[in-house]
Amino acid sequence: MTGTILGTYRTKFNSDGTVARYKARLVAQGNQQEYGLDYQDTFSPVAKLPTIRILFTIALFYKWSVQQLDVANAFLHGDINETVYMRQPKGFEVASNPNHLGFTQSQADPSLLTLHRDSVHLYLLVYVDDILLTGNNERAMAELVSKLQSKFALKHLGPANQFLGIKIERTQDKFFLSQTLYAKSIIQMVELHKCNSVANPSYTKLPDSGSDDHAAFDELKYRRIIGSLQYLTLTRPDIAYVVNALSQHMHKPAPTHSVMLKKLLRYIQGSLDFGLPITRSTLTLKTYSDADWASDPDTRKSTSGFCTFLGNTLVSWTVKKQNTVSRSSTESEYRALASATADIIWIKRLLSDFGVLHSQPLDLYCDNMSTIALANNPIFHARTKHIEIDQRFVRDHIQNKNIRLLPISTVDQVADIFTKPLTTPRFKLLRNKLTIAPNVQLEGAC
Repeated sequence: MTGTILGTYRTKFNSDGTVARYKARLVAQGNQQEYGLDYQDTFSPVAKLPTIRILFTIALFYKWSVQQLDVANAFLHGDINETVYMRQPKGFEVASNPNHLGFTQSQADPSLLTLHRDSVHLYLLVYVDDILLTGNNERAMAELVSKLQSKFALKHLGPANQFLGIKIERTQDKFFLSQTLYAKSIIQMVELHKCNSVANPSYTKLPDSGSDDHAAFDELKYRRIIGSLQYLTLTRPDIAYVVNALSQHMHKPAPTHSVMLKKLLRYIQGSLDFGLPITRSTLTLKTYSDADWASDPDTRKSTSGFCTFLGNTLVSWTVKKQNTVSRSSTESEYRALASATADIIWIKRLLSDFGVLHSQPLDLYCDNMSTIALANNPIFHARTKHIEIDQRFVRDHIQNKNIRLLPISTVDQVADIFTKPLTTPRFKLLRNKLTIAPNVQLEGAC
Protein backbone atom coordinates (compact mmCIF):
# COMPACT_ATOMS: atom_id res chain seq x y z
CA MET A 1 0.00 0.00 0.00
CA THR A 2 1.13 3.55 -0.59
CA GLY A 3 0.84 6.63 1.58
CA THR A 4 -0.48 6.79 5.14
CA ILE A 5 -3.09 4.13 5.89
CA LEU A 6 -5.14 4.50 9.05
CA GLY A 7 -8.08 2.65 10.51
CA THR A 8 -11.00 4.32 12.29
CA TYR A 9 -13.76 2.60 14.21
CA ARG A 10 -17.38 3.54 14.71
CA THR A 11 -20.23 1.94 16.60
CA LYS A 12 -23.59 1.77 14.84
CA PHE A 13 -26.63 1.69 17.13
CA ASN A 14 -30.17 0.41 16.66
CA SER A 15 -33.14 2.72 17.15
CA ASP A 16 -33.56 1.38 20.73
CA GLY A 17 -29.96 2.25 21.60
CA THR A 18 -28.50 -1.26 21.41
CA VAL A 19 -25.34 -1.89 19.41
CA ALA A 20 -26.08 -2.97 15.86
CA ARG A 21 -22.52 -3.57 14.73
CA TYR A 22 -19.00 -2.25 14.90
CA LYS A 23 -17.81 -0.60 11.71
CA ALA A 24 -14.17 -0.37 10.74
CA ARG A 25 -13.16 2.04 8.03
CA LEU A 26 -9.96 2.34 6.10
CA VAL A 27 -8.67 5.89 5.81
CA ALA A 28 -6.33 6.15 2.84
CA GLN A 29 -4.00 9.12 2.92
CA GLY A 30 -6.47 10.84 5.20
CA ASN A 31 -4.00 12.45 7.56
CA GLN A 32 -5.48 15.89 6.84
CA GLN A 33 -8.57 15.07 8.91
CA GLU A 34 -8.66 16.44 12.45
CA TYR A 35 -10.14 14.76 15.47
CA GLY A 36 -13.16 16.70 16.73
CA LEU A 37 -13.59 18.46 13.39
CA ASP A 38 -13.95 16.01 10.51
CA TYR A 39 -12.22 12.85 11.78
CA GLN A 40 -15.45 10.84 11.68
CA ASP A 41 -16.50 12.11 8.24
CA THR A 42 -16.36 9.93 5.17
CA PHE A 43 -15.63 11.29 1.73
CA SER A 44 -17.10 9.82 -1.42
CA PRO A 45 -17.33 10.99 -5.02
CA VAL A 46 -20.51 13.03 -5.39
CA ALA A 47 -21.60 14.31 -8.79
CA LYS A 48 -22.84 17.87 -9.01
CA LEU A 49 -26.59 18.00 -9.55
CA PRO A 50 -26.42 20.15 -12.71
CA THR A 51 -24.12 17.48 -14.16
CA ILE A 52 -26.85 14.87 -13.70
CA ARG A 53 -29.43 17.01 -15.48
CA ILE A 54 -26.99 17.84 -18.26
CA LEU A 55 -26.16 14.16 -18.79
CA PHE A 56 -29.86 13.33 -19.24
CA THR A 57 -30.34 16.32 -21.56
CA ILE A 58 -27.45 15.31 -23.81
CA ALA A 59 -28.47 11.63 -23.81
CA LEU A 60 -31.98 12.65 -24.87
CA PHE A 61 -30.65 14.97 -27.59
CA TYR A 62 -28.59 12.17 -29.15
CA LYS A 63 -31.22 9.51 -28.34
CA TRP A 64 -28.83 7.52 -26.17
CA SER A 65 -29.99 5.16 -23.44
CA VAL A 66 -29.05 5.93 -19.83
CA GLN A 67 -28.15 2.84 -17.80
CA GLN A 68 -27.92 2.66 -14.02
CA LEU A 69 -25.41 0.65 -12.00
CA ASP A 70 -25.18 0.10 -8.27
CA VAL A 71 -22.14 -0.96 -6.25
CA ALA A 72 -23.20 -3.60 -3.73
CA ASN A 73 -22.49 -3.04 -0.03
CA ALA A 74 -20.58 -6.31 0.01
CA PHE A 75 -17.89 -4.58 -1.99
CA LEU A 76 -17.87 -1.46 0.13
CA HIS A 77 -17.45 -3.40 3.37
CA GLY A 78 -15.57 -6.41 2.03
CA ASP A 79 -12.38 -7.81 3.51
CA ILE A 80 -9.16 -6.71 1.85
CA ASN A 81 -6.64 -9.50 1.49
CA GLU A 82 -4.69 -8.10 -1.42
CA THR A 83 -2.15 -5.35 -1.85
CA VAL A 84 -4.11 -2.15 -2.48
CA TYR A 85 -2.65 0.94 -4.17
CA MET A 86 -4.73 3.91 -3.12
CA ARG A 87 -2.78 6.01 -5.56
CA GLN A 88 -0.77 4.48 -8.36
CA PRO A 89 2.87 4.63 -7.21
CA LYS A 90 5.43 6.42 -9.35
CA GLY A 91 7.29 4.09 -11.65
CA PHE A 92 4.37 1.70 -12.09
CA GLU A 93 2.59 3.53 -14.87
CA VAL A 94 2.03 1.59 -18.07
CA ALA A 95 3.00 3.97 -20.82
CA SER A 96 0.82 2.24 -23.38
CA ASN A 97 -2.26 2.20 -21.14
CA PRO A 98 -1.99 4.90 -18.44
CA ASN A 99 -5.74 5.04 -17.70
CA HIS A 100 -6.36 1.28 -17.97
CA LEU A 101 -10.02 1.33 -19.01
CA GLY A 102 -9.45 4.48 -20.99
CA PHE A 103 -11.61 6.86 -18.95
CA THR A 104 -10.41 10.30 -17.94
CA GLN A 105 -11.74 12.52 -15.18
CA SER A 106 -13.59 15.67 -16.08
CA GLN A 107 -11.86 18.83 -14.91
CA ALA A 108 -15.24 20.51 -14.38
CA ASP A 109 -16.75 17.69 -12.31
CA PRO A 110 -14.33 14.95 -11.10
CA SER A 111 -17.25 12.54 -10.65
CA LEU A 112 -17.78 12.49 -14.43
CA LEU A 113 -15.56 10.02 -16.30
CA THR A 114 -15.37 10.18 -20.08
CA LEU A 115 -14.05 7.82 -22.72
CA HIS A 116 -13.39 8.88 -26.32
CA ARG A 117 -11.92 6.11 -28.44
CA ASP A 118 -12.28 6.34 -32.20
CA SER A 119 -16.02 6.70 -32.79
CA VAL A 120 -16.99 5.43 -29.32
CA HIS A 121 -17.98 8.00 -26.68
CA LEU A 122 -18.99 6.83 -23.20
CA TYR A 123 -19.85 8.86 -20.09
CA LEU A 124 -19.91 7.46 -16.58
CA LEU A 125 -21.21 9.55 -13.65
CA VAL A 126 -20.55 8.46 -10.07
CA TYR A 127 -22.59 9.49 -7.02
CA VAL A 128 -21.10 7.53 -4.07
CA ASP A 129 -22.16 3.98 -5.05
CA ASP A 130 -24.78 4.89 -7.69
CA ILE A 131 -23.60 5.14 -11.28
CA LEU A 132 -25.16 6.46 -14.48
CA LEU A 133 -23.76 5.31 -17.80
CA THR A 134 -24.58 6.63 -21.26
CA GLY A 135 -22.94 6.85 -24.64
CA ASN A 136 -23.28 6.37 -28.34
CA ASN A 137 -22.38 2.67 -28.50
CA GLU A 138 -24.60 0.09 -26.78
CA ARG A 139 -22.12 -2.71 -27.37
CA ALA A 140 -19.26 -0.77 -25.78
CA MET A 141 -21.51 0.05 -22.81
CA ALA A 142 -22.38 -3.63 -22.34
CA GLU A 143 -18.69 -4.61 -22.52
CA LEU A 144 -17.82 -1.98 -19.92
CA VAL A 145 -20.54 -3.22 -17.56
CA SER A 146 -19.28 -6.79 -18.02
CA LYS A 147 -15.70 -5.76 -17.20
CA LEU A 148 -16.80 -3.87 -14.09
CA GLN A 149 -18.94 -6.79 -12.91
CA SER A 150 -15.97 -9.13 -13.27
CA LYS A 151 -13.97 -7.00 -10.84
CA PHE A 152 -16.60 -5.58 -8.46
CA ALA A 153 -19.90 -6.61 -6.91
CA LEU A 154 -21.90 -4.48 -9.28
CA LYS A 155 -25.61 -4.58 -10.08
CA HIS A 156 -26.82 -3.56 -13.51
CA LEU A 157 -30.25 -2.04 -12.89
CA GLY A 158 -31.08 -1.46 -16.54
CA PRO A 159 -32.44 1.84 -17.88
CA ALA A 160 -32.38 4.56 -15.22
CA ASN A 161 -35.79 4.84 -13.55
CA GLN A 162 -34.89 6.05 -10.04
CA PHE A 163 -31.71 7.84 -9.04
CA LEU A 164 -31.03 9.41 -5.62
CA GLY A 165 -34.70 9.05 -4.78
CA ILE A 166 -35.70 10.88 -7.96
CA LYS A 167 -38.19 9.07 -10.18
CA ILE A 168 -37.17 9.13 -13.85
CA GLU A 169 -39.90 8.62 -16.43
CA ARG A 170 -38.82 8.25 -20.06
CA THR A 171 -40.78 8.82 -23.23
CA GLN A 172 -39.44 9.15 -26.74
CA ASP A 173 -38.65 12.85 -26.50
CA LYS A 174 -38.67 13.55 -22.79
CA PHE A 175 -37.38 12.57 -19.37
CA PHE A 176 -39.48 13.64 -16.40
CA LEU A 177 -37.77 13.94 -13.00
CA SER A 178 -40.03 14.01 -9.94
CA GLN A 179 -40.04 13.33 -6.19
CA THR A 180 -43.75 12.74 -5.63
CA LEU A 181 -43.38 9.97 -3.04
CA TYR A 182 -40.75 11.96 -1.16
CA ALA A 183 -42.99 15.06 -1.13
CA LYS A 184 -45.88 12.93 0.16
CA SER A 185 -43.68 11.62 2.97
CA ILE A 186 -42.93 15.18 4.08
CA ILE A 187 -46.64 16.05 4.13
CA GLN A 188 -47.39 12.86 6.08
CA MET A 189 -44.60 13.69 8.55
CA VAL A 190 -46.23 17.03 9.42
CA GLU A 191 -49.77 15.55 9.29
CA LEU A 192 -51.01 18.00 6.67
CA HIS A 193 -52.25 15.43 4.15
CA LYS A 194 -55.84 16.61 4.70
CA CYS A 195 -55.09 20.33 4.53
CA ASN A 196 -56.47 22.71 1.91
CA SER A 197 -53.89 23.45 -0.77
CA VAL A 198 -52.83 26.92 -1.93
CA ALA A 199 -51.60 28.16 -5.32
CA ASN A 200 -48.64 30.21 -4.07
CA PRO A 201 -45.87 29.02 -1.70
CA SER A 202 -45.01 32.47 -0.33
CA TYR A 203 -46.53 35.62 1.13
CA THR A 204 -46.04 38.97 -0.61
CA LYS A 205 -46.81 40.51 2.78
CA LEU A 206 -45.55 38.85 5.94
CA PRO A 207 -48.40 37.41 8.02
CA ASP A 208 -49.16 38.25 11.63
CA SER A 209 -47.24 35.75 13.77
CA GLY A 210 -50.40 35.07 15.76
CA SER A 211 -52.62 34.54 12.73
CA ASP A 212 -52.54 30.74 13.09
CA ASP A 213 -52.08 29.30 16.56
CA HIS A 214 -51.86 25.77 15.19
CA ALA A 215 -49.08 26.48 12.72
CA ALA A 216 -46.15 26.52 15.12
CA PHE A 217 -43.41 23.90 14.81
CA ASP A 218 -40.84 23.37 17.53
CA GLU A 219 -37.23 24.12 16.59
CA LEU A 220 -36.24 20.47 16.09
CA LYS A 221 -39.17 19.70 13.82
CA TYR A 222 -38.71 22.97 11.93
CA ARG A 223 -35.09 22.03 11.13
CA ARG A 224 -36.08 18.52 10.13
CA ILE A 225 -38.76 19.79 7.74
CA ILE A 226 -36.48 22.41 6.19
CA GLY A 227 -33.73 19.82 5.68
CA SER A 228 -36.22 17.57 3.88
CA LEU A 229 -37.48 20.46 1.74
CA GLN A 230 -33.95 21.35 0.68
CA TYR A 231 -33.66 17.90 -0.89
CA LEU A 232 -37.04 18.34 -2.57
CA THR A 233 -35.71 21.39 -4.44
CA LEU A 234 -33.63 19.02 -6.61
CA THR A 235 -36.64 18.78 -8.93
CA ARG A 236 -38.74 21.67 -7.58
CA PRO A 237 -37.01 25.02 -8.26
CA ASP A 238 -40.41 26.69 -7.85
CA ILE A 239 -40.01 26.38 -4.06
CA ALA A 240 -36.29 27.22 -3.99
CA TYR A 241 -36.73 30.85 -2.92
CA VAL A 242 -39.08 30.10 -0.01
CA VAL A 243 -36.96 27.19 1.22
CA ASN A 244 -33.86 29.39 1.10
CA ALA A 245 -35.62 32.17 3.03
CA LEU A 246 -36.87 29.79 5.72
CA SER A 247 -33.47 28.07 5.95
CA GLN A 248 -31.95 31.31 7.21
CA HIS A 249 -33.88 30.98 10.47
CA MET A 250 -33.16 27.38 11.42
CA HIS A 251 -31.19 28.44 14.51
CA LYS A 252 -34.20 30.18 16.06
CA PRO A 253 -37.41 30.12 14.01
CA ALA A 254 -40.07 32.66 15.03
CA PRO A 255 -43.82 31.94 14.95
CA THR A 256 -44.01 33.90 11.68
CA HIS A 257 -41.61 31.44 10.06
CA SER A 258 -43.82 28.53 11.11
CA VAL A 259 -46.79 30.24 9.46
CA MET A 260 -44.74 30.72 6.28
CA LEU A 261 -43.60 27.11 6.40
CA LYS A 262 -47.14 25.85 6.75
CA LYS A 263 -48.19 27.77 3.64
CA LEU A 264 -45.28 26.28 1.72
CA LEU A 265 -46.32 22.79 2.80
CA ARG A 266 -49.91 23.47 1.72
CA TYR A 267 -48.59 24.53 -1.69
CA ILE A 268 -46.59 21.30 -1.97
CA GLN A 269 -49.69 19.30 -1.00
CA GLY A 270 -51.48 20.80 -4.00
CA SER A 271 -48.60 20.20 -6.41
CA LEU A 272 -47.33 16.75 -5.44
CA ASP A 273 -47.13 15.54 -9.04
CA PHE A 274 -45.06 18.50 -10.25
CA GLY A 275 -41.55 17.86 -11.49
CA LEU A 276 -38.78 18.89 -13.85
CA PRO A 277 -39.05 17.82 -17.51
CA ILE A 278 -36.01 17.30 -19.68
CA THR A 279 -37.08 17.87 -23.27
CA ARG A 280 -35.36 17.36 -26.59
CA SER A 281 -34.65 20.68 -28.29
CA THR A 282 -31.19 22.23 -28.79
CA LEU A 283 -27.95 22.37 -26.82
CA THR A 284 -27.80 26.17 -26.71
CA LEU A 285 -26.96 27.73 -23.35
CA LYS A 286 -28.68 30.79 -21.90
CA THR A 287 -28.71 32.21 -18.37
CA TYR A 288 -31.00 34.64 -16.56
CA SER A 289 -29.60 36.71 -13.67
CA ASP A 290 -31.47 38.87 -11.16
CA ALA A 291 -31.16 40.33 -7.66
CA ASP A 292 -33.51 41.83 -5.09
CA TRP A 293 -31.74 44.76 -3.47
CA ALA A 294 -31.58 44.97 0.36
CA SER A 295 -34.39 42.41 0.64
CA ASP A 296 -33.43 41.11 4.09
CA PRO A 297 -35.09 43.45 6.61
CA ASP A 298 -32.66 42.47 9.38
CA THR A 299 -29.30 42.69 7.58
CA ARG A 300 -30.27 44.60 4.42
CA LYS A 301 -28.34 42.09 2.35
CA SER A 302 -29.61 41.40 -1.16
CA THR A 303 -30.75 38.11 -2.67
CA SER A 304 -29.15 36.75 -5.84
CA GLY A 305 -30.96 34.43 -8.21
CA PHE A 306 -29.99 32.96 -11.55
CA CYS A 307 -30.88 29.97 -13.71
CA THR A 308 -29.43 28.34 -16.81
CA PHE A 309 -31.23 26.55 -19.63
CA LEU A 310 -29.70 24.03 -22.01
CA GLY A 311 -32.09 24.32 -24.91
CA ASN A 312 -35.51 24.32 -23.26
CA THR A 313 -34.32 22.33 -20.25
CA LEU A 314 -33.59 23.99 -16.92
CA VAL A 315 -30.27 22.48 -15.78
CA SER A 316 -29.00 24.83 -13.07
CA TRP A 317 -30.39 27.40 -10.63
CA THR A 318 -29.25 29.21 -7.52
CA VAL A 319 -30.87 31.25 -4.75
CA LYS A 320 -28.46 32.88 -2.32
CA LYS A 321 -28.33 35.77 0.10
CA GLN A 322 -25.33 37.91 -0.80
CA ASN A 323 -22.39 37.95 1.61
CA THR A 324 -22.13 41.73 1.91
CA VAL A 325 -24.50 44.69 1.93
CA SER A 326 -24.80 46.42 -1.44
CA ARG A 327 -25.07 50.22 -1.52
CA SER A 328 -27.19 50.31 -4.67
CA SER A 329 -29.42 48.08 -6.75
CA THR A 330 -26.79 48.16 -9.49
CA GLU A 331 -24.20 46.78 -7.12
CA SER A 332 -26.45 43.94 -5.98
CA GLU A 333 -27.33 43.11 -9.60
CA TYR A 334 -23.65 43.09 -10.50
CA ARG A 335 -22.78 40.67 -7.73
CA ALA A 336 -25.51 38.34 -8.96
CA LEU A 337 -24.26 38.77 -12.52
CA ALA A 338 -20.72 37.75 -11.54
CA SER A 339 -22.03 34.59 -9.88
CA ALA A 340 -24.18 33.77 -12.92
CA THR A 341 -21.17 34.31 -15.20
CA ALA A 342 -19.08 31.87 -13.17
CA ASP A 343 -21.88 29.30 -13.37
CA ILE A 344 -22.41 29.50 -17.11
CA ILE A 345 -18.65 29.36 -17.80
CA TRP A 346 -18.43 26.24 -15.62
CA ILE A 347 -21.32 24.63 -17.53
CA LYS A 348 -19.64 25.51 -20.83
CA ARG A 349 -16.48 23.75 -19.65
CA LEU A 350 -18.50 20.73 -18.50
CA LEU A 351 -20.30 20.52 -21.86
CA SER A 352 -16.95 20.39 -23.64
CA ASP A 353 -16.30 17.08 -21.86
CA PHE A 354 -19.45 15.80 -23.57
CA GLY A 355 -18.13 17.03 -26.91
CA VAL A 356 -20.60 19.93 -26.97
CA LEU A 357 -18.67 23.07 -27.90
CA HIS A 358 -19.90 26.66 -27.90
CA SER A 359 -17.80 28.83 -30.18
CA GLN A 360 -20.22 31.77 -29.99
CA PRO A 361 -20.69 33.96 -26.89
CA LEU A 362 -23.22 32.61 -24.39
CA ASP A 363 -26.33 34.70 -23.77
CA LEU A 364 -26.68 36.13 -20.28
CA TYR A 365 -29.87 38.13 -19.62
CA CYS A 366 -30.12 40.97 -17.09
CA ASP A 367 -32.97 43.47 -16.55
CA ASN A 368 -30.86 46.24 -15.00
CA MET A 369 -29.60 48.67 -17.64
CA SER A 370 -27.09 50.31 -15.29
CA THR A 371 -25.49 46.94 -14.63
CA ILE A 372 -25.25 46.21 -18.37
CA ALA A 373 -23.70 49.63 -19.01
CA LEU A 374 -21.18 49.12 -16.22
CA ALA A 375 -20.22 45.67 -17.52
CA ASN A 376 -19.57 47.01 -21.02
CA ASN A 377 -17.76 50.16 -19.88
CA PRO A 378 -13.97 49.79 -20.37
CA ILE A 379 -13.29 52.80 -18.13
CA PHE A 380 -12.87 52.01 -14.45
CA HIS A 381 -14.45 54.47 -12.03
CA ALA A 382 -13.42 55.01 -8.42
CA ARG A 383 -17.02 54.73 -7.30
CA THR A 384 -17.05 51.07 -8.39
CA LYS A 385 -13.82 50.12 -6.65
CA HIS A 386 -15.65 48.09 -4.00
CA ILE A 387 -16.90 45.70 -6.71
CA GLU A 388 -13.78 45.90 -8.86
CA ILE A 389 -13.11 42.14 -8.93
CA ASP A 390 -16.66 41.29 -9.98
CA GLN A 391 -16.62 44.07 -12.57
CA ARG A 392 -13.33 43.00 -14.13
CA PHE A 393 -14.34 39.32 -14.04
CA VAL A 394 -17.54 39.93 -16.01
CA ARG A 395 -15.99 42.45 -18.39
CA ASP A 396 -13.07 40.12 -19.21
CA HIS A 397 -15.49 37.38 -20.24
CA ILE A 398 -17.43 39.88 -22.37
CA GLN A 399 -14.26 41.11 -24.08
CA ASN A 400 -13.06 37.53 -24.63
CA LYS A 401 -16.45 36.79 -26.24
CA ASN A 402 -17.27 34.06 -23.73
CA ILE A 403 -20.55 35.72 -22.81
CA ARG A 404 -22.90 38.26 -24.34
CA LEU A 405 -24.80 40.43 -21.87
CA LEU A 406 -28.30 41.13 -23.14
CA PRO A 407 -31.12 43.28 -21.75
CA ILE A 408 -34.47 41.75 -20.90
CA SER A 409 -37.65 43.31 -19.59
CA THR A 410 -38.51 42.77 -15.94
CA VAL A 411 -41.73 41.08 -17.04
CA ASP A 412 -39.77 38.39 -18.91
CA GLN A 413 -37.03 37.98 -16.30
CA VAL A 414 -37.34 34.29 -15.36
CA ALA A 415 -34.87 34.57 -12.48
CA ASP A 416 -37.31 36.90 -10.69
CA ILE A 417 -38.91 33.80 -9.17
CA PHE A 418 -35.66 33.10 -7.26
CA THR A 419 -35.27 36.52 -5.62
CA LYS A 420 -38.55 37.57 -4.01
CA PRO A 421 -42.14 36.60 -3.11
CA LEU A 422 -44.48 37.05 -6.06
CA THR A 423 -48.18 37.50 -6.58
CA THR A 424 -49.96 34.32 -7.62
CA PRO A 425 -50.47 35.24 -11.31
CA ARG A 426 -46.82 36.32 -11.62
CA PHE A 427 -45.61 33.20 -9.79
CA LYS A 428 -47.60 30.88 -12.07
CA LEU A 429 -46.32 32.65 -15.18
CA LEU A 430 -42.66 32.26 -14.18
CA ARG A 431 -43.20 28.71 -12.92
CA ASN A 432 -44.49 27.87 -16.37
CA LYS A 433 -41.39 29.47 -17.93
CA LEU A 434 -39.27 27.26 -15.67
CA THR A 435 -41.28 24.35 -17.19
CA ILE A 436 -42.22 23.06 -13.72
CA ALA A 437 -45.56 21.24 -14.11
CA PRO A 438 -47.18 17.80 -13.88
CA ASN A 439 -46.01 15.15 -16.31
CA VAL A 440 -48.11 16.26 -19.27
CA GLN A 441 -47.41 18.00 -22.55
CA LEU A 442 -46.00 21.42 -21.67
CA GLU A 443 -46.65 24.66 -23.46
CA GLY A 444 -45.06 28.10 -23.20
CA ALA A 445 -41.62 26.84 -22.19
CA CYS A 446 -38.61 29.16 -22.49
